[in-house]
Amino acid sequence: MESRVEKAVGLFLSGYNCCQSVFAAYSDIFGMEQEMALKVSCSMGGGIGRMREVCGAVSGMAMVAGLACENTDPNNQAAKTKNYETVRQMAARFEEEHKTIICREILGLRAAEKSAAPSERSESYYKKRPCAGMVETAARIIEETFPEWF
Repeated sequence: MESRVEKAVGLFLSGYNCCQSVFAAYSDIFGMEQEMALKVSCSMGGGIGRMREVCGAVSGMAMVAGLACENTDPNNQAAKTKNYETVRQMAARFEEEHKTIICREILGLRAAEKSAAPSERSESYYKKRPCAGMVETAARIIEETFPEWF
């Protein structure tokens, strides 16, 4: 049986962006169909709309944490704080391993992309990008943060 970490990496290697890959691998736990998860998370890829800001894998972790923390009350300060603390802890663990949570820094880029057009997915694309490893790290951190699901 495929693990969630393997599922996330598999989604990435199938052409989905980092955020989609992480978020969709866990969305069914919360009763969300994969197609909806892919739609909801698609804009966060490429460091948010390919602007190379926060890594999509980190954004996917934050989205999963939002579902896990289940806060829907805008006045529940304790729940908001718990969610933000969880996201910060997850991001800090990611940063410990990769020295940053910023997409362009992970990719070794000096500036944001000028074009919104994604790169064509090919064998050479996957070989030169560290993104599958970022997706794997994010998925592992989710599983370590919420062990009760696994």
